Amino acid sequence: MGVRRNPYVLFLILLPVSFVPRLFGGFLESWALWLTLWYLIIPLVVSLSLGFKLRDLGLARPSGGWRAFGVLLMLAVVLSFAGIFVPSMRGYYPRFAYSSWWEFGEKEMIMGLVMFAHEAFFRGFLLFPLVRENKELAILAQDIPYTLVHLGKPGVEVPYSFFAGIVFGWLDLKSGSFLLSFLLHWLGSAFFDFLCALVKAGVIPL
Repeated sequence: MGVRRNPYVLFLILLPVSFVPRLFGGFLESWALWLTLWYLIIPLVVSLSLGFKLRDLGLARPSGGWRAFGVLLMLAVVLSFAGIFVPSMRGYYPRFAYSSWWEFGEKEMIMGLVMFAHEAFFRGFLLFPLVRENKELAILAQDIPYTLVHLGKPGVEVPYSFFAGIVFGWLDLKSGSFLLSFLLHWLGSAFFDFLCALVKAGVIPL
C-alpha cells in the first residue's frame, strides 16, 4: 500500500492536528475561524492531495439513519435536562458571553460552524477513510483523540464524550455521511446552552 489514498497515512498526518485548536482561545469568532482552518480547511487540502474524494471523507448526502437520528436527538433533550442539574455543566455552558437573546442566537449559529468543523474532522477525515480497512478500529481511532480534546472541561463530559464519539461514529457510518452527527451535535449543544441560559436568567429555578 503506497502513500496515495492510504487511510493510515492520512490518519497519522492529521492525528497531531486534533490538539492544535486547544492552543487558541479568545473570542468565539476567532476561535471558530482557527478551528475551521485546522479542523476543516487544512485536513481537506491534505486529504484531496492524497487522492481522497469527498465521499471517501463522509461529505455526502445521508443515505439513511434518520430514524436513529430522531431517537438520539430525543435522548439528547432528556440528557440536557439532566445536565442542568450538574453545577459544573450549567456553570461552564454556554461558552460565550451574550447581552441579548438575539446575540445568543447569533453566537449559536457560529457554534454551528464550530460543530461542523469538529464533526468533519473526527467523523469525516479520521473515521471514514479508515473504515475501508477496519470498522471497529476506525470508530475507536477517531474516538480516542475526540475524548482527549475534552480534557479540561467539566469532569462528567470526558466519559460522556467517549460514548458520544462512538455513537456519532456509528450513526455516520449508518448514514454514509458525517452530516447527521453534525446536526445531532449542534442541535443538542444549542439546546443545552439554551437551558443553561434559562437557568442563569432565573427562568428555570434550581
